[in-house]
Amino acid sequence: MAKMEVKTSLLDNMIGVGDMVLLEPLNEETFIDNLKKRFDHSEIYTYIGSVVISVNPYRSLPIYSPEKVEDYRNRNFYELSPHIFALSDEAYRSLRDQDKDQCILITGESGAGKTEASKLVMSYVAAVCGKGAEVNQVKEQLLQSNPVLEAFGNAKTVRNDNSSRFGKYMDIEFDFKGDPLGGVISNYLLEKSRVVKQPRGERNFHVFYQLLSGASEELLSKLKLERDFSRYNYLSLDSAKVNGVDDAANFRTIRNAMQIVGFMDHEVKSVLEVVAAVLKLGNIEFKPESRVNGLDESKIKDKNELKEICELTGIDQSVLERAFSFRTVEAKQEKVSTTLNVAQAYYARDALAKNLYSRLFSWLVNRINESIKAQTKVRKKVMGVLDIYGFEIFEDNSFEQFIINYCNEKLQQIFIELTLKEEQEEYIREGIEWTHIDYFNNAIICDLIENNTNGILAMLDEECLRPGTVTDETFLEKLNQVCATHQHFESRMSKCSRFLNDTSLPHSCFRIQHYAGKVLYQVEGFVDKNNDLLYRDLSQAMWKAGHSLIKSLFPEGNPAKINLKRPPTAGSQFKASVATLMKNLQTKNPNYIRCIKPNDKKAAHIFSEALVCHQIRYLGLLENVRVRRAGYAFRQAYEPCLERYKMLCKQTWPHWKGPARSGVEVLFNELEIPVEEYSFGRSKIFIRNPRTLFKLEDLRKQRLEDLATLIQKIYRGWKCRTHFLLMKRSQIVIAAWYRRYAQQKRYQQIKSSALVIQSYIRGWKARKILRELKHQKRCKEAATTIAAYWRGTQVRREYRKFFRANAGKKIYEFTLQRIVQKYFLEMKNKMPSLSPIDKNWPSRPYLFLDSTHKELKRIFHLWRCKKYRDQFTDQQKLVYEEKLEASELFKDKKALYPSSVGQPFQGAYLEINKNPKYKKLKDAIEEKIIIAEVVNKINRANGKSTSRIFLLTNNNLLLADQKSGQIKSEVPLGDVTKVSMSSQNDGFFAVHLKEGSEAASKGDFLFSSDHLIEMATKLYRTTLSQTKQKLNIEISDEFLVQFRQDKVCVKFIQGNQKNGSVPMCKRKNNRLLEVAVP
Repeated sequence: MAKMEVKTSLLDNMIGVGDMVLLEPLNEETFIDNLKKRFDHSEIYTYIGSVVISVNPYRSLPIYSPEKVEDYRNRNFYELSPHIFALSDEAYRSLRDQDKDQCILITGESGAGKTEASKLVMSYVAAVCGKGAEVNQVKEQLLQSNPVLEAFGNAKTVRNDNSSRFGKYMDIEFDFKGDPLGGVISNYLLEKSRVVKQPRGERNFHVFYQLLSGASEELLSKLKLERDFSRYNYLSLDSAKVNGVDDAANFRTIRNAMQIVGFMDHEVKSVLEVVAAVLKLGNIEFKPESRVNGLDESKIKDKNELKEICELTGIDQSVLERAFSFRTVEAKQEKVSTTLNVAQAYYARDALAKNLYSRLFSWLVNRINESIKAQTKVRKKVMGVLDIYGFEIFEDNSFEQFIINYCNEKLQQIFIELTLKEEQEEYIREGIEWTHIDYFNNAIICDLIENNTNGILAMLDEECLRPGTVTDETFLEKLNQVCATHQHFESRMSKCSRFLNDTSLPHSCFRIQHYAGKVLYQVEGFVDKNNDLLYRDLSQAMWKAGHSLIKSLFPEGNPAKINLKRPPTAGSQFKASVATLMKNLQTKNPNYIRCIKPNDKKAAHIFSEALVCHQIRYLGLLENVRVRRAGYAFRQAYEPCLERYKMLCKQTWPHWKGPARSGVEVLFNELEIPVEEYSFGRSKIFIRNPRTLFKLEDLRKQRLEDLATLIQKIYRGWKCRTHFLLMKRSQIVIAAWYRRYAQQKRYQQIKSSALVIQSYIRGWKARKILRELKHQKRCKEAATTIAAYWRGTQVRREYRKFFRANAGKKIYEFTLQRIVQKYFLEMKNKMPSLSPIDKNWPSRPYLFLDSTHKELKRIFHLWRCKKYRDQFTDQQKLVYEEKLEASELFKDKKALYPSSVGQPFQGAYLEINKNPKYKKLKDAIEEKIIIAEVVNKINRANGKSTSRIFLLTNNNLLLADQKSGQIKSEVPLGDVTKVSMSSQNDGFFAVHLKEGSEAASKGDFLFSSDHLIEMATKLYRTTLSQTKQKLNIEISDEFLVQFRQDKVCVKFIQGNQKNGSVPMCKRKNNRLLEVAVP
């Protein structure tokens, strides 16, 4: 059965107000209070019309599950409670169904959750779009591009543990069905100054820490790196470790992500080598050195770091060393080479590190674009996701904050323009009269910054290009001259602050009145950062690198393509990028996500009203609400409006037959709502004041309570009637079943009575017939008996003489026969068990049966032995044959034999086939192994023992080293002449070899083993089987053995064994070897 779909509304069970447009009264205090109330109840999303406000909860919430994705899929924007999935679904459906290109603009300050919001948007789109192998691969590549860019472009700051230090705009391309085809990523202004210097409490880019933490020792060695962070000057140590962040695991994640995106192994290797080179650049230090001409120059202190960098990059060490010490300036046909002092050398080093990392990041973005770009050339639909730095106001604001805030000014400008445009288009589309809305237009601020003639960026470029001495102070003087009268510009020398006693405005600063508030900029570093100068010597050195990636990053270093034209400044490049971005955004339907950071502690459940108030102001959220409410605060399609409020009018409840608009008109007329409070569009009802909507909601709530009471009343009546009818039907059923039971019981009683009567009658008749039959039988038996007696009398009279002559013999034979029968019957019941070792046997009852009794005992024993043998398998038979052979060889001869009887002969004690340690030994032996046992080989010279592996095969006897498995000796069985041992309870034995054989060059072998009986038996049987000759087994307490050319007597004496069960051997002289046995 299908799951019933339950539809709710934005207005149901509201905590505070879900849409700020409905907030009443509207002011800063109520705005913040509404956000705080929703935040305290884990409601982090709030609407301003179609804009989503997202408050960072700093904790995981269960609102992003696959079930939630399905809840918001194909739903109206206002149908469910506010959620980022609602905006994502609205944008995706507009792109898929209405063929409108979309863009999602995510803004907010650092730590507000912009990056996470962009991930959620992309994950939602990936979840709801089509399926298939190719589509899934594209989705996976788009999603996995995020971890790669985060590793190289994100860093820990005081405000955010994963702060994006670059702007990212991704165009996701879809086909006509709404399935993703690919994407294109654009990056804006990577904060490359972070590579060489980080503020206190902040880290460098993630990838440096991830590489040192997660790379294997082998990889670090190849990259000439050490795991200790403190070894590198470019890494800050006070925040090297971040709570809750596993850099090693993240390194494995980005390696996997790069593989999914499509990076080849050699590309990943090249990228990591460049990262390592940047790290090691920071360790190059310089020392001053004076030349003869009086000029100062610099020299590298320790050239080991330089050498390792050159090995990584494939650059000639002398070329790179010279690039750090000299600067060549070219003008037309002239070249002038000057030395660099220590400060200039450090500047050159840092400039190279920043440029190297920045160009690597741009290369990564381009490489990812190559992998994720759409492969087909069909017409595409585009959804853009913009995740860019928010407005920044720090204690010290420099060039980076200036251009970041300039970008936010442009975004605010396009936001207001597009929002007003969207409102105006909807009013025109619905046929509602449009009224002009007053709002603050920040175009004047944008013009102050970007004007091509007297804008701040234009003057900064002009100052950078001007010949002569150029400093930050000359740039500020120029600003004071040109911008002195501008109402949004202030400095010590400007007219706006000339007569003000403003002690917060230092001489080396200027202040701009942005839409988000006043920001004070330190002019120091503006010129250098805008120039972004990299000495040509360093570019040429990088181009000469043997490293293909590094060489491709510095095309301007090619001597054949020398361009004396000055490269564009950072400010002009960024201005052009922002202009392109704005032009791109204006061609798409905008969707906005405004991210807010609730506190500076990055902690859950803390809501700082002052901080939130500051963000609300610079995001212009109140102004956004006012723009939205300038005409009509609330609008809704006729069908859902009628469906929600139809119970307030008798004519529309429960069903309205006509058009939805007519129903809404009847409803509003019935409720007597003033005409000026609403207006009818073509497809929507527009409500001017939120109070009217809340009045409708209150009336609906009251009506729902009345309807609930009515439903309860009707339900209770229905339930009582149903219960009564059920009881009535139950009573009828019970009565019917009882009557049936009573009749069945009466019938059974009658039936049993009839059966009893019938049985009595049948019994009486049967007894009567039985009496008659017995009488007839007795009469018949009497006649038969009389006849039998008579015939017997006649026969006895006739044959009396024969009975008297043979009576004794017949009686003897009969008696003997009966005795034998009785004997056999008694023996049958007294038979012992079938165990061959059972010695019990019944005693004979008569003396004349003695021979029969013994023969019968022998036959029975043979029979049960045969039955016992028939149970054996072939393997068991072989074991018992060996045991029988051992009995014949050693019983009553060797004291050790009785203890071996109960032990099964296993043969392969070492399991050579299973133990990998003896793989080499197993491979060397091709024959079947009969015995594999560790024995103690007795040294012929001093009597000491050594562990050896004793191996017996079908043709050879082998000795191998126990540890290495190497074969030490190999003796053919034909060369074994005799085995000698003592009669004592020991495991000592000697193997005698044929004189003159190759194996007998050192003499006979002396061994000690815990399985002597088994080894001697198997050796005896194997030799007999192969050579057809019996092996001589000598058991004596004294015997001779051959040691090289000498014969030595082995003598066994009583003594204590010190080394467990191994006999103690002692060489007395050249002719005697004593063996101490217990």
